[in-house]
Amino acid sequence: MKVTGAELPFLPLRQRLLPSRLTGLSVALLKATALEIAILAGHLLLYPSGITQERRGTPALPPPDAPRLPTGTKPPVVLLHGFIDNRSVFVLLRRNLAQHGRQHIESLNYSPLTNDIRAAAELLGRHIEDICERTGRDQVDIVGHSLGGLIARYYVQRLGGDLRVRTLVTLGTPHAGTKVIPLMNAHPIVRQMRPGSEVIEELRKPAPDCRTQFVSFWSDLDHLMDPLETASIDHPDLLAQSVQVSGIGHLALPVHPAVAAGIRQALDFEETRARPAAAPAAETGGLTVA
Repeated sequence: MKVTGAELPFLPLRQRLLPSRLTGLSVALLKATALEIAILAGHLLLYPSGITQERRGTPALPPPDAPRLPTGTKPPVVLLHGFIDNRSVFVLLRRNLAQHGRQHIESLNYSPLTNDIRAAAELLGRHIEDICERTGRDQVDIVGHSLGGLIARYYVQRLGGDLRVRTLVTLGTPHAGTKVIPLMNAHPIVRQMRPGSEVIEELRKPAPDCRTQFVSFWSDLDHLMDPLETASIDHPDLLAQSVQVSGIGHLALPVHPAVAAGIRQALDFEETRARPAAAPAAETGGLTVA
């Protein structure tokens, strides 16, 4: 089942990410490429700091002078990185979420030598059980970038993770498989991300009564998604929302502040809907919602 834009509002990402005057595709592509290069350079500097697993048990808090909103009953957030990456990719997103009321945020590093999405999903499940035990919470929210989103979805759909995961947000995740860079087929986990793989076909199977809410962000300039629409979720049994972002590439999805604002809205949607006198939702503007 798909949720309409009226039911799940988001910030007008298209307007924020691509000014109306820049109508030429070549200009947008040039800007997006320059941004990807800058983000890659910065991430390479931060990469060593994220190689080791973070310490468990102590919630990550923002600086004392940072503005913070009340936490209410917000569940812990688990951040899951993409292929050949680590938790350092979420430095900015983590800070953004913490400043807006998320006081318990954890990242899981899975090994770059991981050869099976299923095994990584089982590891994620054990990690989430540990979080729930330490925090006394029954559920968590997950934000997964690229392959991380696919691992989290497998956990939710195929390993009973919908009991533990309230909301799963994916960023540039090849939900239907991607055909990009055929030369990388030598890696087993890349083969699992191809259209028609056993893992992708498992995710196509019925998922009746799945409790998790899914929100997938996909970009029209994400060159690691082939076809582009593979990063949106299309499954008849899932409560799924797809959000199209314009003007940025794959690496920018977990970094850009406007996307971070959309992620916050996705994570807070259930809480907002539960309030009897919720504030009027922001207009969707030029954001494409499917």
